[in-house]
Amino acid sequence: MKTGILIAAMTMVFSNFGLGQAPAWPPSADHLTMSIWPGTPPGEKANMPPEYNVNAAGTKQMAGRPYIRLTNVSTPTIMLYKPTVKNTGAAVVVFPGGGYQILSMDLEGTEVCDWLNQIGVTCVLLKYRVPDSGPYPKSAAALQDAQRAMGLVRQHAAEWGIDPHRVGVLGFSAGGFLSAAVSAIYDKRVYDRVDAADELSCRPDFAVVLYPGYLALVEQNFAPNPEIHPTADTPPTFLLQAEDDPVHVENAVTYFMELKKAKVPAELHVFAQGGHGYGLRPRDLPIMGWPKLVETWLHTIKVLPAE
Repeated sequence: MKTGILIAAMTMVFSNFGLGQAPAWPPSADHLTMSIWPGTPPGEKANMPPEYNVNAAGTKQMAGRPYIRLTNVSTPTIMLYKPTVKNTGAAVVVFPGGGYQILSMDLEGTEVCDWLNQIGVTCVLLKYRVPDSGPYPKSAAALQDAQRAMGLVRQHAAEWGIDPHRVGVLGFSAGGFLSAAVSAIYDKRVYDRVDAADELSCRPDFAVVLYPGYLALVEQNFAPNPEIHPTADTPPTFLLQAEDDPVHVENAVTYFMELKKAKVPAELHVFAQGGHGYGLRPRDLPIMGWPKLVETWLHTIKVLPAE
C-alpha cells in the first residue's frame, strides 16, 4: 500500500509539472503525499495548465511575510502531518481558503498543521481543486474533494495512527464554508463511487469554521444559505470571525443560529478586530488567541483527553 501511495505521489508531481519545470508548491519529502483520485477527478478536464503561485513576487503579505497563493490545481492531494508530541489519535482535515480561486497553502495550511501536530493531532492537508470549484452547488468540485478526502482518511486510519471516530475538519474562508458543507452534506456522495474508501462515512466528527464566507446571503439581507442546512446530526461546530471582516461577520453568526435551531452543540467567538485571512500569523490582536480557544473546545467535546 505504501509503495502504491508513493508511486501515485510521484506520478502526480511529474504529470502536473513536467520534466524540468519546478512545481509551484512541491510536496515535502518529510510528509506522505497522495493524489485522492485514482485517475482524472470527476468532471475535470485532462491536460489542464500547471499549478502556479500567483503571489510568487510576494506582494501580498500577512504579518510582514508573503504567503503562497496556489491556483490551477487540477490534481487534488492530501498531505499527512504526524504529531510531534504524543499522538492523541485525533485527526483534522484542513481546508485552506482562497475564494475557490486560489489556496493559501502555507498561511492556512502547513502552518496550521504544524500547530495541530504540537497538540498531538494528526493533520491531513487537502489541496483541493481551484479555480471555480465552489461554493456548492455552483460547483461540486471542492466538496467532492473534501468528501473523498474524509473517506480516505478513515480508510487509512489504522495505518496512520488515527481514531476513525475522531476525524474533524478545519477550514478558513472558502475552506470554512467547505467545512460547513461537508458537515451538512455527507449522507450521499456528490460523485459516483470510486472504490472502497467511498463506502466509509465522510461526515466529520467535529468542525472548526474560521472566518467563513457564503453561509449568509448578502443579497438577501444575510439570510441563511439554504444549501447548507444543519440537522441534529450535524457535528459539533466551533465558529470564529471578526466584526470588521470584509467578508461579513454575519456568515458565522447566521450559521451559528442555524446550528442552535438544529440543537447542534456549537461555540461562537466574535472579536471586534481581525479582518480576514490571518491564519496563525502573529499580530497584536486578541483574536490571534484563537488556536488556544480551539484546543480548549476540543477538550470540552472530548476529542482531546482531559487536561
